[in-house]
Amino acid sequence: MPVPTPHITAKEGDFAKTVLMPGDPLRAKFIAETYLENPVLVSSVRGIYAYTGTYHGKRVSVMASGMGQPSIGIYSYELYHFYGVETIIRIGSCGALDKELHLRDIIIAMGACTNGSYAAQYRLPGTFAPIATYDLVRRAEEECRARGLRYKVGNILSSDTFYDDGNSTMEWAKMGVLGVEMESAALYCNAARAGKKALCICTVSDSFIYPEENATPEERQNSFTAMMEIALAIA
Repeated sequence: MPVPTPHITAKEGDFAKTVLMPGDPLRAKFIAETYLENPVLVSSVRGIYAYTGTYHGKRVSVMASGMGQPSIGIYSYELYHFYGVETIIRIGSCGALDKELHLRDIIIAMGACTNGSYAAQYRLPGTFAPIATYDLVRRAEEECRARGLRYKVGNILSSDTFYDDGNSTMEWAKMGVLGVEMESAALYCNAARAGKKALCICTVSDSFIYPEENATPEERQNSFTAMMEIALAIA
């Protein structure tokens, strides 16, 4: 497919080889305006902002993914296959399922479970386990340790349901799953199929264990800076 695509109006060469991908378009805008030198808006179809600039001399892009596996599935597929992107680092919020995790702690998602069927398209004779690129996991952990941040590395749940009628989300905790979000499994599937690199770094924005711990929408958008800086450092 030639560029621009139906979902991204950027021209060939507008994206850097590494793209940071928050879910929220306003978080993408915040990152570009706060951290990137000379950021240029390269696409804004459907309000999904994408910027390219430099960070400490290195060319980096940031683009929103929207919410859910179908949405990040579209954008990451087009970036990998049509825009020459090699690495996508998702930086998002998540709900904690682990009693040792609290508001603003970091989860480095080594693997992504899901209750969805995104991987069914590959017609595999079994169940595919979507995982991150190990080198990115290792470097992100080194950054967390060097900065003295509270973090855990492990499995995350990419859920297709935010309002779960069966109230079953906590069941994943008994298998050691650290938190729940809605995008990473699709990103990891796309990266695996394309032979590219991917990682999800999440900040705990709320907790299934401690319901009183809950970040506001503005805090999610603008104040989860540790996660942003880790991603930029390893981009």
